[in-house]
Amino acid sequence: MTDSSFYPVGTPGQPWGAVELDQWRSRQSRLRRYDVDIVPRIDALAERYEKLAYGKLDYAGEHFALLALRDRHLDPALPTALLTGGVHGYETSGVLGALEFLETSAADYAGKVNLLVAPCVSPWAYERINRWNYDAVDPNRNFRADGPAREATALIGLVQSMPGPVLVHIDLHETTDSDESEFGPARAARDGKDFEAGIIPDGFYLVDDSENPQPEFQRSIIAAVEQVTHIAPPDSKGEIIGSTVVEHGVIEYPLKGLALCPSITGARYTTTTEVYPDSPRTTPEICIRAQVIATRAALDFALAHA
Repeated sequence: MTDSSFYPVGTPGQPWGAVELDQWRSRQSRLRRYDVDIVPRIDALAERYEKLAYGKLDYAGEHFALLALRDRHLDPALPTALLTGGVHGYETSGVLGALEFLETSAADYAGKVNLLVAPCVSPWAYERINRWNYDAVDPNRNFRADGPAREATALIGLVQSMPGPVLVHIDLHETTDSDESEFGPARAARDGKDFEAGIIPDGFYLVDDSENPQPEFQRSIIAAVEQVTHIAPPDSKGEIIGSTVVEHGVIEYPLKGLALCPSITGARYTTTTEVYPDSPRTTPEICIRAQVIATRAALDFALAHA
């Protein structure tokens, strides 16, 4: 259905210009601190991993170092694994799950894989609890070398600097109630379109690549995560967020066609996790744990089938 309410920036039916972009920016307040919440945990991990500053953002005088961690000694005989969080800065358990994996679980994979982790791809958006970057651009529809999202192009450059191919890429996300209350209406207003309301699924699900489906891989992750949190059921149409459920808790997108983050590696195994933090059946701690469990299950399967 079409929601008759309209986002309070812009004119219905007209895409935003510079004036509307400035109005939208004026509505974005810093609600938390990347340099306080995230950077110190990355610095602490730099005792065990090589800390990489792979880019720098300068948004209206605010500076953000784009930071990643990787194994200090890269073994060319081993496969590479990429873990990304915070592509959408407001999806908190993705950021914290990537860090907790490094702090609690990554040591179990030493000598098995060359690990590269970018815990917070979009730090400006992390601070504003927003989906978009400063330019009202969604990085996760713009992972291409000539794209407008600096967060995305910087990550592409980082991946290209790694020796050897990537075997597995796990991209940690959330689906939240604010997707319908804030970000869907904002996107429609920005693009001069009507807002088409959808249904937020209650539970965890995964996004596979329709151009390179790996059902057994996704199934192994769902089975592991199901031990710590509930899996999203399909709606009355057999869908989750408008896409057909192809396996229990799994939908598919054409990753490269949509310029999504997991398309940048060419990895055989890719997955996008989607935690639902607004469910009354979960907690922030469970959401973070689900991200860690999903990461471990993905690595275990990929390494067993390398």
